[in-house]
Order: sequence, then C-alpha cells, then structure tokens
Amino acid sequence: MKLLFYRYGSICEPDVIDGFQELGHTIQQITTEITNKSLTPQESIQIVSNTLLEHPVDFVFSINFFPFLSEVCNIFHIPYLCWSVDSPVMELFATSITHPWNRIFLFDRTQYEEIAPLNPGHVFHLPLAVNVTQKQGQIRSASSYMRQKFTSDISFVGSLYTEKCPYDKLKNPPAYLVGYLEGLMEAQLRIYGGFILEELLTDEIIAEFKAHLPGFYCYPFDSYLTDRKTMAQLYLGSKISAMERIRIMELLSQHFTVDLYTASDTSSLPRVHNCGLAKTLEEMPLIFNNSKINLNITSKPIRSGLPLRMFDILGCGGFMITNFQPELSECFTIGTDLICYENLDDLNEKANYFLCHDKERQEIAENGLQTVKKYHTYPIRLGQMLTTAFSSGS
Repeated sequence: MKLLFYRYGSICEPDVIDGFQELGHTIQQITTEITNKSLTPQESIQIVSNTLLEHPVDFVFSINFFPFLSEVCNIFHIPYLCWSVDSPVMELFATSITHPWNRIFLFDRTQYEEIAPLNPGHVFHLPLAVNVTQKQGQIRSASSYMRQKFTSDISFVGSLYTEKCPYDKLKNPPAYLVGYLEGLMEAQLRIYGGFILEELLTDEIIAEFKAHLPGFYCYPFDSYLTDRKTMAQLYLGSKISAMERIRIMELLSQHFTVDLYTASDTSSLPRVHNCGLAKTLEEMPLIFNNSKINLNITSKPIRSGLPLRMFDILGCGGFMITNFQPELSECFTIGTDLICYENLDDLNEKANYFLCHDKERQEIAENGLQTVKKYHTYPIRLGQMLTTAFSSGS
C-alpha cells in the first residue's frame, strides 16, 4: 500500500518509516511542521489536501492524533490511521474523533477505554515497539571511547518535568486547596497500577483550582474534554511525575553513582551527575547498552500502558528497573525480562542488589532483548495495525 505520513518530529517517526518500508509499503512524507512549528491548522490542511490531490494514497498516517488530519481524511474518504505514543493527548477529545474514516490506535489501555466509546469500532489498543536493528547497529559501530563515555552504574534519560509543570502556575491558592491537592498527590504517588485522581476531585475543588490557575487549559475547538480530566491528567499528573522523579534521584544518588541525561535544572540534586541532553539516535542506544541499571519512571498520566522508553532500553540490550504498570505482564515476564520496584525503598534495595550481581543482571538484559526481538518490533506491530485497520469489520 501507499501511505502519506504526516510528520511533526516525534522521536519514533524514523523507526516507523523503517517498519513500514520493511513491510513493503510506499511512503510519502509531509515534514513541514518539523521545521515550522508556527504552522497553523489551516495551512496544514491546505498542504495535506494539495498533496492528496496530486498524489493519491491508500491511507494517511501520523504519530498521535491530529484533528485536522481526521477532518481532511473524512472529506477525501481516506482512512486516517494514527498511533498514540504520549499521554495525555488532549486532541483525542476533539469531536473529529468520531469520524468514520478514523482508525485510532492507543498504546495505553486506560486511554483506549476512555476514548473508544466516542467512536466504537474505530479505536483500538496497540502497545508500542522498538527498532532493534537500528539500535543494535548503532551499538556495534560505536568506538571503545564512546562506549566508555556512556558507561554508568545507574542512568536515567529524560525530563524531571520541573521545567514544564503547568501545575506550578497556581497563584495564591487557599490553604485548604493546597492541603487537599497535596494529600491527593501524595496518595497517588504511592500507588502503582491505579489512577485515583479523577474520582477524588470534587466539583468544588476543580472550580477553586481553575480560579487560581491563570490560563487553565481549554481545548480551542469543540471537544468532549472535561475540566476534571484536564486537571487530573495535565496538571496533577505532571506534578506527581516531577515529585516522583526528584525523590528517586535524591534517594539513589545518596547511595550510588547516578548519571542523569536531561535538560532539566538539577541544582537541587547536587549528588546527581547531570550529563545534559543525549542524542536520540546516536547516543541513547549507547547509554542504555552500557549502563548497569537503566531506570524507567513512567509519567503518571500514562495510567496503564508501557512508555516508549521501556521498549528502547530493552531493544538496546539494557538492563532495566521500572515502576509497575498494569499492562507490563502482557508484554514481558517480570523478573525474567526486567525488574519492577514496588516503592522507593524497594527500588533502592534492588538497585543495590543488581549492581552487585553482574551475571544475573546480564542474563535478564539478554532475556529482555530476545523478547522484544521476537514480539515487539515495528514490522510486527505495524502489521498488527494494518490487519486491524483494514479488516472486514473495520
């Protein structure tokens, strides 16, 4: 088949392209948004429409959901396939989610259960994947100097969320609001495998929060998004992620050497070695492969699914310790392919244990690599996507 890939610069786009090509499909790309972030939806609509008129395709594809692409495909009567890799994605609540030409694939089952009723039979659950070939090729071609440069006892690649936490825009909140929210976030922070925020937010608390949060997010077009979902996922979820990551860095750096690859401010973490940003294609595979322990700390708005980082670490042959996620055992064998921690004390103990048990650590890393090679590559996952999207029942 021939597809039009609308790109915006997601780190997994090159891997998806490789996967489609390995399956024998022809790809035409629109890459304008990668270099022009001020592109308006109206301009994008014109670009996509002109491209479809000049070069007909079997379907349009994007990473994450773009309402304007759904609108264009609905007009052209062309299937629109998209695959979420982030959460929250507020655009999923746009009314265009209901179009019959949509084929929406969501990596987080809780996200799927939330969105699927808006367009039954057109929204599907699909876990993420990894380009093992690219990752292993980069590792094999690395010099001994580069391998040594990215060798770590414990490493974490990612944001601390402190620099992009919309919750911190809260202005002069009353003490009772702060107390309620801090208690709620502390409770959620200690729960792995359940998301309790939405059900514990009262209408009064939501209204009070909005009154003290300038510019509270409101989707600019018609949507099914509620203030409750926005507050729980966008504001509280990101704040809890920042709290958790700071606490983990503080705890582990007291006992171990921790290398953090981030653009976040780490001035409050004097024991953590801030290595700056890592290049996605060239350096991250070396970090994952040469770290004794790779941490995965799933962002709280990812309520049940497995983030892309988990697949990337295992695809690089890296040993990983991760928080528990409800979908974890559906893709991997805990204790065989990777290690889970139940709380921060458990994480500290397991980090200490596996830093001292090289053989066991290496065996688990190899098991994880073989599992993703067998079940979780992009050609496998994209084949599942196309079979689902173009089955007689879709």
